[in-house]
Amino acid sequence: MTPQDMKIPPQSGDVPDDGDSDLGDFVTTEEEEGDIEYYCEDSSRYDSEASRAFYPICIGEVLHDRYRIDHKLGHGGFSTVWLAYDLEKKTDVALKVTDSSQIGKHEAQIHEEIIRRVKDTSHILTYLRAFSLQGEASNRHQVLVFPWVGECLTFPKLEKLSMASRMLAARQMLEALNNLHRAGIVHRDVTGYNCFQGIAPLKNHTKKYKYELLGRPLKLQFEIWKSAQQVIPLKVPVELQQDTFYLGDYSLAINVGEQVTREREGRPPMRYCSPERLHGFPPSTACDMWSYMCVLSEFYLGFPIIRNTFGGDIIPSMVESLGPLPAEWKGSLFWEYKDHWYDQDTKPSPQGAFEIQIKRLRPDIDQAELEVASSLFRRGLCLEPEKRPTAAELLQDPLFKALMARYT
Repeated sequence: MTPQDMKIPPQSGDVPDDGDSDLGDFVTTEEEEGDIEYYCEDSSRYDSEASRAFYPICIGEVLHDRYRIDHKLGHGGFSTVWLAYDLEKKTDVALKVTDSSQIGKHEAQIHEEIIRRVKDTSHILTYLRAFSLQGEASNRHQVLVFPWVGECLTFPKLEKLSMASRMLAARQMLEALNNLHRAGIVHRDVTGYNCFQGIAPLKNHTKKYKYELLGRPLKLQFEIWKSAQQVIPLKVPVELQQDTFYLGDYSLAINVGEQVTREREGRPPMRYCSPERLHGFPPSTACDMWSYMCVLSEFYLGFPIIRNTFGGDIIPSMVESLGPLPAEWKGSLFWEYKDHWYDQDTKPSPQGAFEIQIKRLRPDIDQAELEVASSLFRRGLCLEPEKRPTAAELLQDPLFKALMARYT
């Protein structure tokens, strides 16, 4: 039997009999199967014996007797994310269905803390409610319900945005981070993947309208303890996109000074990760600020100003641009190190200078802007965490204001 011939068996909730039961399309070609492999989570993540098993979901399924799954929004290391229709509130929402670890339960708790303690959440994506699903055996999966917002600001999405929109996103992201830090919360995963663009609400909520606007779900079905589908995520059309941006994904967030448990260990991808985290220091608001400056450089230049080498190591790029790491850190790096990285006589490489990198990636800017941008990145990307500006300080920094004024 081919995938397109398969029938979806009854799920935890039946498809409502409202004449709106279009379930999308199964893959029919090798090219489409290749797209599934490229854009979707690996099917092995649905193995219930995996330490962080995903919950299997199908288009048309109704979860918690309330949320009809209409399309796929994406996936991450800890969850899959789906566009759903709330049958009770008559609105579209995003469902973040977490893996079988306890990380989803923690994220729901930190959302409650954010809602309770953060005074201004206008650019912070907070959940609406949560429920849980019973997986196979003893597995349980937390489901967080969010307002539906647009795509995250990574490639190829980022390169399609104007510089004005990118810099507006950077400023709003910093405002969100400042509000989190003022409430004593460390995000721990500040990246472009966790900055989301706002979207206009749909004019109507029928599947016919959604699929005409967003594209039909393309899916590959397989059977485990229940039916599961890998679905290529939708693309938000330009006409729905708005210049409002949100900082989201609090699966790693902690309170300032809180000890991180083994199950919640983690750090940002290497190109966003602060040098002290790579040397075993605990996460802090200063770590968030390093990550933010990497995001700002990515929005401004198209690439992070400090990038991994071909071997995957980020430290050589840091030393090349900023000079030696603190001598007292020597020996605490998570992998093999070079002595000269900590030798205080080591000088930055001329080729690693921010001015040279900015000029190469942004040949369109004038000398005054070049000086502002390079000075700002040197100030924010300081190797010593205690010398980095806080989010509140950066918002008031003349260099930051001058760069923003060029575009917003």
